[in-house]
Amino acid sequence: MTTIDWTARSRDLAIDGRAFIGGRRVDAAEGRTIPAISPGSLAHLADLSAGTERDVDLAVGHARQAFDDGAWSRIGAADRGRVLIRLADLIHANLDELALLESLDSGKPIAQTLTVDVPGAAETFRWYGELADKRYDEIPATPPGSTALVRRVPLGVVGAIVPWNYPLEIAAWKLAPALAAGNSVVLKPATETSLTALRLADLALEAGVPAGVLNVVPGRGSTVGGRIARHPGIDVLAFTGSTAVAKQLMIDAGSSNMKRVALEAGGKSSNLVFADADLQAAAEKAAFGAFYNQGQVCSANSRILVERAVHDEFVALLASASHAYEPSDPLAGAPGNGSLISRAHADAVGTAIDRAARDGRLVSGGDRVTITGSDAYLRPAIVTGLGAEHELHHVEVFGPLVVVLPFDAEGEAIELANATDYGLAASLWTSDLGRAHRVSERLVAGTVSVNTVDALGLTTPFGGFRQSGFGRDLSRHALDNYTDWKTTWFQHG
Repeated sequence: MTTIDWTARSRDLAIDGRAFIGGRRVDAAEGRTIPAISPGSLAHLADLSAGTERDVDLAVGHARQAFDDGAWSRIGAADRGRVLIRLADLIHANLDELALLESLDSGKPIAQTLTVDVPGAAETFRWYGELADKRYDEIPATPPGSTALVRRVPLGVVGAIVPWNYPLEIAAWKLAPALAAGNSVVLKPATETSLTALRLADLALEAGVPAGVLNVVPGRGSTVGGRIARHPGIDVLAFTGSTAVAKQLMIDAGSSNMKRVALEAGGKSSNLVFADADLQAAAEKAAFGAFYNQGQVCSANSRILVERAVHDEFVALLASASHAYEPSDPLAGAPGNGSLISRAHADAVGTAIDRAARDGRLVSGGDRVTITGSDAYLRPAIVTGLGAEHELHHVEVFGPLVVVLPFDAEGEAIELANATDYGLAASLWTSDLGRAHRVSERLVAGTVSVNTVDALGLTTPFGGFRQSGFGRDLSRHALDNYTDWKTTWFQHG
């Protein structure tokens, strides 16, 4: 469809910003709302329920009752799987609506939400639906006259807090394995991007997820997120977001009921380019790794380390490749980027770009752009000439800014790559297979992508080391976040 078509459809959307608790839409307990504003146009989309601690308490009560009743937790795993597969089908059936909501709410291009974000969420539910009855328990060796059953069991009520950069897809990363295992969930979407999570809850009920099993409470992080972290009725907390918030959640979880936590936090990922690499391919992928989704990606390759002999050539190729990520109207259906999540965030990223340009050399980009009445757009910025000790090699900016630094030897490249508090992702480019194995082994990162960037899939775990957190999303290992081993010992002789 054209921009005119999508704009017309956006005017016809009936958006419900109320919370989803106990199987129905409800106003916040205190009746307060937060305006949902589209960052791409500054248009008012809806009035979002401003949840309070009372709303969280109500949602946890419904989730606990649903878990204890067993209408979801104690049915067959294959039955749960079939419901999640139906939910995947419903997401596909409502693709246009969900993609438009996601684009309006986040500023993402409709071309991306239609082809990546919403289909990705659907396939996550499908994958875990198909996996639900493929896990096996154990009967270990025990002394004669006894039998032990060792089973993975659901933990109970899951509190999930998800970010604004991939609102629907990362919600699916938490919800699908948690629900497949038999848990109930209280989900807190980001205040900036709650609309698709709320609509997902409607579809989950339609698919057959019993009332109370999935609850969505929008609101401020300090209020709703804080109560989830401290709530004694929540058994496990799953979070994706900043390292600063992750640290506070650990304190809250430990000081309340010692609920277990799975945290995917910040990153400052490096991309190592050796002189023997395919520089054109490396530059094109580096631009993707740094600028896709306006660089608002926790695993964005925001530091590029290039062997000195090809540094200038690579920077020129990168500058050329960055033009594919110029911002435009999110509803235009064009390739490239949309807006940042807000004008305030664009201000913060713009300040970082100005600092980088002052202390180093701004090769290209960095301009603030106004589109459809909003100035929350930035052209991708490339900066060189910043020493390894400069803060922009260490601080997560979360925007379309990449810094490029030369190196002279393999060991130096590894040392520079690991000189960060984070350990989420890394990439490296080389035609030397031995070097690829050698360097990837020494990089401190949960995922190392060789001759590509930011590689992930439903079958591989995603998460990090150091202050990037612990626990893993995606793959069968994500189920470990929401289950634990239970031994039942039978003495019969």
